[in-house]
Amino acid sequence: MLPVLLPAGYRSALAHRRFRRLLPALALCDLGDGMSVVAVAWLAVALSPPGGGGPLVAAALVAYVLPGAVGGLLLGRLLRPLPPQRLIRADALLRAALLGCVPLGQLLGVLRPPLLLALLAGSSLLHAWGGGARYALVAGLLPGPDRLAGNALLSTGAWVATVAGPALAGLLAGPLGPAWIIGLDALTFAVLARAAGRTEPAGRTEPAGATDGGADRGGLRVLLARPELLGLTALSWMFNLCWGPAEVALPLYVAERSPTGAGLLGGYWAVFGLGAVAGSLATGALRRLPRWPVLLGIVAGHGLALLAFAPAGPVAVSLAGFAVAGAAYGPYNALASHLFQERTPAAWLTTVLALRGAVLLTAAPAGSALGGALAGPLGARRILVGAGLAMAAVAAAAALVRALRRSGTGRPSGVAGGPAPAREPLSTIE
Repeated sequence: MLPVLLPAGYRSALAHRRFRRLLPALALCDLGDGMSVVAVAWLAVALSPPGGGGPLVAAALVAYVLPGAVGGLLLGRLLRPLPPQRLIRADALLRAALLGCVPLGQLLGVLRPPLLLALLAGSSLLHAWGGGARYALVAGLLPGPDRLAGNALLSTGAWVATVAGPALAGLLAGPLGPAWIIGLDALTFAVLARAAGRTEPAGRTEPAGATDGGADRGGLRVLLARPELLGLTALSWMFNLCWGPAEVALPLYVAERSPTGAGLLGGYWAVFGLGAVAGSLATGALRRLPRWPVLLGIVAGHGLALLAFAPAGPVAVSLAGFAVAGAAYGPYNALASHLFQERTPAAWLTTVLALRGAVLLTAAPAGSALGGALAGPLGARRILVGAGLAMAAVAAAAALVRALRRSGTGRPSGVAGGPAPAREPLSTIE
């Protein structure tokens, strides 16, 4: 019944068998990640001395993503020849094995901060390639008119999981504990690895000779030759940098208000996800709008919504603001990924997406480290508000750069410079 209720563009994307078969496993894996959003932070708080959780929360969040940037930059020669399905499977197998060791370590009584950080770091090593492979898979399996719909379905599945995952983690935190919730996340990655292994390969996605040492430089040249993509990468990097401190501050903000607040933390992420689901499903309605004003509006709107944490009022005010932040952010990944799919040669798409992912994976950890350092002197509330103001400032600065370049060239341009291609609709989702 649900596919019948979806717009025609989404139904067309779901008509492709290989894409439709893998989508539920990706959604289940996203559900596990949604639980881990709460579990990783709450486990770090539990392993920290009273009142000193900020540094370990920041370190855990950094460890969970930063090694993915290293893997994205250094493992290209080994991973580039693999089709997207195998990259997804390799990432899932590694995550299943190492995240599964977290509850095992607790069961054996050896789970300490260094071991937790090592397991989180190892599990993220292939994250840039696994994440980029998802959108390369969409480009390989779906024709051009269906790709934005496919992107939106991936994003919507992730945001639905952001609603259900944290809420489920909040319910399970008491009876199970955060370490066993991470173990459930590991199980979802095992399911994804099996599903990806049963999906027939889409074929080689890189040109002949892409496994030599010059391929890394080739992927970078593809990105540098497209100023619009380079500008989008810079905007996304700054966006993620500003978001990093908020991820650290939110569990600390909840812990200040409720010492047993895993459920409340899950509630914040659940309302964020609800807003993001609504925003992601509205992606098709944005298809006829000029893309750069939409992207900059998303960044600014997301940041301004965080100002709901400024008043020292009821929790409902900040919960509502976090939901609005999610709604603003919902379409961002689908729109940004579609722009890369349009502007990147198919043979280099996986490489460029992995390179983009590796670059972006350095941003949030840097922001998380900054948030951990500022947690003591500023406090969680000020960090959340400051992160929102910084996002609004990034959007304003990018809009100013774009306006200056347009006035200098007399033509629209990407944020990074250079004339942009002629404006066209983002999709045919109806």
